Amino acid sequence: MFTGIIEGQGSIVAIGRSGQAARLEIEAGFDLDGTGVGDSIAVNGACLTAVTLAGRRFAVDVSPETMQRTTLGALRPGDKVNLERALRLSDRLDGHLVTGHVDGTGTLAERRTQANAVICRFRVPERLARYMIAKGSVAVDGISLTINACDSGSFRVSIIPHTAVITTIGQKQVGDAVNIETDIIGKYVEKFTAAGRAGGNGGKDRRLDLDFLAQKGFLS
Repeated sequence: MFTGIIEGQGSIVAIGRSGQAARLEIEAGFDLDGTGVGDSIAVNGACLTAVTLAGRRFAVDVSPETMQRTTLGALRPGDKVNLERALRLSDRLDGHLVTGHVDGTGTLAERRTQANAVICRFRVPERLARYMIAKGSVAVDGISLTINACDSGSFRVSIIPHTAVITTIGQKQVGDAVNIETDIIGKYVEKFTAAGRAGGNGGKDRRLDLDFLAQKGFLS
């Protein structure tokens, strides 16, 4: 589990491809003290396992599923990536709950400056946009961001100067692809309410409304 608060950037040192899979060797831009082989590290928002570790350099294996669902397959030696080590239970949760399980990719559709912020609009498939709400959270390349506005095919966020400097989002250009992880809470709520509508009552549709909540004792 992660928070979406990026610790720093890393550089792709080498890429070894094996069919649909790959091994990435990465040089972190910060000390990896306390990190060991087997630990989880989010690379551009994708939760990966450190399989080798020496100083600031580590390697991760990328499965075919991750290669297909994320932008990691397009990385080249020298590319910069966002890095975050896994959350400890004693840590502050400064961002939001991020699993590192990327839902899909989006594309930077618009970029403009407003006062001290960079306003970015990302185009995403409707299957991802359905889990986004204004003032909700989204992870873009592993960065926890607040959604300013959204519709069925895009969302808009504000990037403050600190985030633009410490992460790769400050260098993104229109047309660049990014990894997207939607808010896990919305996905679970949809799953549970869909199951409630489908079950019981002879298979008839059961709406989650005020009458239903009152019937079940949640309202008086």
